[in-house]
Parts: sequence; C-alpha cells; structure tokens
Amino acid sequence: MTDRDQSWSRRIALAEVPEQGLHVVIEADAGVRAALMRTANLRDLPRLEASFDLRRRGVNGLQVTGEVVATVGQNCVVTLEPVEQNLHEAIDVTFAPGPAETLGNEEGAASFGMTDAEPPEPLPDGIVDLGAIATEYFLLGIDPYPRKAGAVFESGAPHEPADSPFSALEALRDPAKKPPSGRK
Repeated sequence: MTDRDQSWSRRIALAEVPEQGLHVVIEADAGVRAALMRTANLRDLPRLEASFDLRRRGVNGLQVTGEVVATVGQNCVVTLEPVEQNLHEAIDVTFAPGPAETLGNEEGAASFGMTDAEPPEPLPDGIVDLGAIATEYFLLGIDPYPRKAGAVFESGAPHEPADSPFSALEALRDPAKKPPSGRK
C-alpha cells in the first residue's frame, strides 16, 4: 500500500450541514497513522483524532472549528532518547465559495469584509475535507525540535583557532611572531 492509499478523508458537503450546525469526530486508523509517521518522520503515533463543529456562515459559507489531538513519539534532538508529546491544535477556518460564486446572506449582502483577519479558504464544489484539515493542523503542530525534559545541549570547550591564511601576514607585521610551520 502506498501513502496515497492511506488518505484520511472525510468529505462533507455544505448541503449536509443543517442550520443548527454539525458535530463530526474522526479518528485515524493504523494505516493513516503509519503513513503520517513516515511523512513527518515520527518514531510513533499511537493516537490521532479530530473533532469539528461545522456552522453555516451566510448562504454559501462554512465555519469549521475544532481540535486535533494526538500522541506523538519522536526522538530528543539533544539526547536522541524517545520523547512522547501530546499535541492539541485548535482549528478555526472559514470557507467561502470559489470566485465564480457569490457569498452573502439571505438578502444578498456580503458576509466577509476587508476587516476580517484572514480571507476565507476556497470551498470547491461546496465540499470541505475534514481529514485534510486535520492532517494540515497535525503536521503544523508537530514540534520540529523535541527535547526531553531537562535536556541541555552542551558544546565542547572553546578551541584554539587553527592557523589561518592570515597568520603569515600577522608575522610580517610583528617580527617577534614566527610564521606557522612549513611557511617562511
């Protein structure tokens, strides 16, 4: 099986979201977790799940909030010992129809203005893939430099710099200094 065969997809159409909203919980199976372990270069991924609350925003928009929760096994960047961390990533994404469609409320007024913090994500064909959202937030939430508690990187004692090409010039400036061995 390839990584593509292990896609974590849960597609929800805007038409499936009732006016009062929709709550969806998804859990990654062993195949999906194995594929994500390879993608993220993890040691272990025993748990990965996400919960979402979907609400309509205007006539054709969708607000998706929720959380991705995972237990991630990595190796400490200092000691190389196993480190297990709990990942909790909050999700808050607004989706809007593509440029060919209009976004507005029942009266046709636009629901998104220039004052919004981020522009809405596209909602192609009126469908959102919750598995893709969960995967994106999961991958972004992984600590790129995990450290075991108390692990401190200690560099060695400062060392004397090796002879540089300029040490011969230094000797010319100060005749008391000898040029490095092998040079006259």
